Formats: sequence, C-alpha cells, structure tokens
Amino acid sequence: MPIPSLEQEIRTLFQQRRLEYDDHSGSFTQLDFGFGDRAAKRYFAFDAKEKLQSYNLRNWQTAIPEAHFFILDDLACRKILLHAPNAGLLVRDTPQQRYVFFTVVDLFLMPKARVNRAIRRTQLELKGKWLIDLRNGRSLSRLDELFPAIDNYLDRRKAIFHETHECYGVYVGEEIGAGGIERRPEHWDKDYGATR
Repeated sequence: MPIPSLEQEIRTLFQQRRLEYDDHSGSFTQLDFGFGDRAAKRYFAFDAKEKLQSYNLRNWQTAIPEAHFFILDDLACRKILLHAPNAGLLVRDTPQQRYVFFTVVDLFLMPKARVNRAIRRTQLELKGKWLIDLRNGRSLSRLDELFPAIDNYLDRRKAIFHETHECYGVYVGEEIGAGGIERRPEHWDKDYGATR
C-alpha cells in the first residue's frame, strides 16, 4: 500500500486532533498549511515539502552528505519569509524515514548554497535553488512531534528576536569566530550621542 502524500498526512493529523486549520496546498502564493490563534499571535503557517528519493550528487556541487542533502526553491523560501516570523518549513525525508522542521529563523540564518538551475521550456530560464543540510532543522521521528516543535518556537520567539545578542543557532557547516574589538560602555554612549 503506497504511503499517503505529505499533504494528506498533515490533513489527517489535523483532523485526528480536531484542530481547525487552513489548507492552501493548491496555492502558489500562500504557505501550504496554517493554524492557531491569530489574536494571540500564535497563528503559524508552514510549507510542506518531500524528499522522495536520493539525489545524484554528481549534478550538484555540495559537500553535504546525500543522506542530509535537500534542494529547496528560492521562491518557496521567499514565500516563507513573507509570512515571518510565525512561519516555517516541514520536510518529509522518505529515504531517511524522518521529518525535519525549520523555523523561518533557521532558514534565514543557517549556512546554505544558492544556485540557479537552468530550465528549458520555450526558452532557457533559470530557477533559484537552495542546497541545504537537513541536519540544520529539527529532526522529528513522527509527524505529531511537529506541534510541540512549533509551540517551542512560539514560546521562545521573544528571546530569539529580542533577547539573544550572540549569534543565534548552532548549524552544521558553520564555524562562528570572533571579530572586531571588545565593546565597552563608553562605545555605546558615543554611538548613542552621535545618532540622537
């Protein structure tokens, strides 16, 4: 028996939990699914993508091991950014039997390579692609782990956007070094005085 599409699996989960949700999976301008309380600023929208089979790495210049490699449309990422900050991406990685959840913050900050892929229709066109490492998202063994992952992000949103001063996130393929000189209180006073 074939496994259901990711979209159908998500619909079934919402229905089993008796959660109201918006389904825009047929839209090219909206994120696939959304749910939650808009008044409390806890409405969350996400796109759903699938990795159905392994990629041929000879066609892509990447150091990411194939088991963790995923290709995402640049346009899809921009659509997620449009719905920020309460937006993200869910990937069903069928070969690895896992789901991977990315918040918009992770997508924006994590290391990635961007490439233009040639497409031949009536004329040569280019389509932007992101080459990403699935290890930089939150790995879920079951789809129903998505809801706690989203709740965790929404609970930490204030700290992520307003309280964390150091570089946010620990991402595979990135080393964060030190730069500049140590900032001291007199620097802030000087900066503040120069801009007011």
